[in-house]
Amino acid sequence: MKRERKQILIFGGTTEGRRLAETMCAAGFFCTVSVATQYGEQVMEEMPFLTLHRGRLDAGQMEEFIKEGGFFAVVDATHPFAVEVSENIRKSLSSMSLPYIRLKRDTDMSEKQKERLLWFRDMESCGKALQETTGNILLTTGSKDLAAFSNEELKKRLYVRVLPNEESIALCEKQGICGKQIIAMQGPFSTEMNEAITRQFHISYLVTKESGNTGGFFEKIRAAGNAGIPVMVIGNPEKEEQGFSFEEVAEEIYRLSGETPRGPKLKISLIGMGMGAYDLLTLEAKEKIQRAEVIFGAQRLLEEVGEEKEKYPHYLAADIIPQLTKIVKEGNRYSPCMEAAVLFSGDTGFYSGASKLYEELKRDLKEKRLEADIEVLTGISSMSYLAAKAGMSWQDAVVVSLHGRKANIMETVRREKKTFVLVSGLIDMKHLGELFAGEEWRELRITAGYRLSYPEEEIMELTPSMCGNLKKEGLYCCFIENSRAADQVISHGLKDASFLRGRTPMTKEEVREVSICKLGLKPNAIIYDVGSGTGSVSIECARLSEDIRVYAIERDREAVKLIGKNSDLFGLTNIEVIEAEAPEGFEDLPAPTHAFIGGSGGRMREILTALYGKNPFLRVVINAITLETLGEITGLLEQFPVEEEDIVQVQINRAKKAGPYHLMQAENPVYIISFNFHEGLTENENT
Repeated sequence: MKRERKQILIFGGTTEGRRLAETMCAAGFFCTVSVATQYGEQVMEEMPFLTLHRGRLDAGQMEEFIKEGGFFAVVDATHPFAVEVSENIRKSLSSMSLPYIRLKRDTDMSEKQKERLLWFRDMESCGKALQETTGNILLTTGSKDLAAFSNEELKKRLYVRVLPNEESIALCEKQGICGKQIIAMQGPFSTEMNEAITRQFHISYLVTKESGNTGGFFEKIRAAGNAGIPVMVIGNPEKEEQGFSFEEVAEEIYRLSGETPRGPKLKISLIGMGMGAYDLLTLEAKEKIQRAEVIFGAQRLLEEVGEEKEKYPHYLAADIIPQLTKIVKEGNRYSPCMEAAVLFSGDTGFYSGASKLYEELKRDLKEKRLEADIEVLTGISSMSYLAAKAGMSWQDAVVVSLHGRKANIMETVRREKKTFVLVSGLIDMKHLGELFAGEEWRELRITAGYRLSYPEEEIMELTPSMCGNLKKEGLYCCFIENSRAADQVISHGLKDASFLRGRTPMTKEEVREVSICKLGLKPNAIIYDVGSGTGSVSIECARLSEDIRVYAIERDREAVKLIGKNSDLFGLTNIEVIEAEAPEGFEDLPAPTHAFIGGSGGRMREILTALYGKNPFLRVVINAITLETLGEITGLLEQFPVEEEDIVQVQINRAKKAGPYHLMQAENPVYIISFNFHEGLTENENT
């Protein structure tokens, strides 16, 4: 009885046949898929609009089945080596007006890839060539062509990989291939799995059909290349035959049906690649890369995923998103889904560009500029990998990245017992050696990893001086352990003698500490140190957190040099010295959250006005010594909208020895004025 609804008939049993059925069913077409074996049926997932037919058909049976089916299109998506089946399909359609649409598998490869392979026109010529060889042979051409390799001496060396079903195993046994010579497994097979099999069975030659990417052809080639064994390839018999690509077949189906395609939905996977070696990827990540039609990432990472993919050496959101949009617009509009992968080194949550790209993609989704499903897949971080290799824990480590970033690594190491440092390369390792060259650091223990996960991998125990002697360029990371970290003071409060001073004025120790407390600094604070002098306040503030940013504004050239030297002395990278008068030096700086004024050069009104213009909610602390300066400040505060105003006088008396006695010696009293700006200054008041 004929079906009322017209359908597509797909002769399948292949990956591309399954994909076509999934694509057309997802688009709302009714599909009947005909497969010859139970295995072909098992790999087809149930889905709406899909009907499965299992069983081998000759040309006459095919003709009868097609006439009863009410099909408007017949697609031959059988294996390229199933020449007889394709011929029967063509015969069955010869008396009908239905078009024969051949879905031709893409088996193209580069000339460079072809050079490494031994080519044969058919199974028989390959079998004869193998008789002239020695060593074990891995045969991956299936169970139906075993007769071509039935020479008695040759059979002793064969290991055949076939589907795990009774029919395949029976065909092996019929040819006298039994027991351990049969590897009954269901693919797809990764490069690693192919390599493992070649090692397990001491394979000397690998034999395969030219079956293209969907047949796992390139994974076999890579595995053989890694193992250093020759690959013997039986060429695709329909290479010169007419046929259509996947996109062309879909286009023809839409033309015949009169329907209009809706275009693909994008699926984007942000994938952490670990240190870079493909072997260390999670199985989920490998599957996503295998399925992806287009892949983005740094060139080093793209080299790990094979040559047959469409790849773009982009890793920044600004480059990736426009390219994705273009690909979707210009790509296969007949497919309901297009998959893309973006590769990131290390773990996606560990100093990775994945987070920024994810936020950019989510923003584009929200603003309707992009339609996609996005997922993030983790990778093995260099920190956990190195810790495992070195036999140490990492839950007690503080993490610092110097990879394209600045960080106060010296302060972190001084404070923490264990620090993990992600570096850019050899130059950073040498810099660490210079930074920790002093006697203070003689007990540091540095565990470094070089080219982790790659064949050149090295795990090294180093001293700071040994870091300076490293020669190899490449990727490094390290743990730095400081057994003396527990002895470090965790609050601010450096002695005056800790600083290089020269003849430059300096805010005294006790005044400095009270003033910094009055600032009430918070994480990510941006501080202006106006009239910085020796930079002692800047240094103390910068040491509190590497997320704090300090701008030391100083007009005296000698003082500017001194601030730089003191900054280097403490290994600080979050201080920027601005050689300029205040307030002119504020002009190109980011808006501050806090300001300390240690010297105004007689321009207090201008400085406060400029600071208010930068941030009307600024926290300000001022030091004053003379009553005249104090009077000026209190007068100015009447003209600005301020709150939490506080004025304290600090009188420091320091004991000095005089013979057997201690006499208290007074220092100049210092006024510490602190307040917050708040909005409300009028234009007239501001002038």
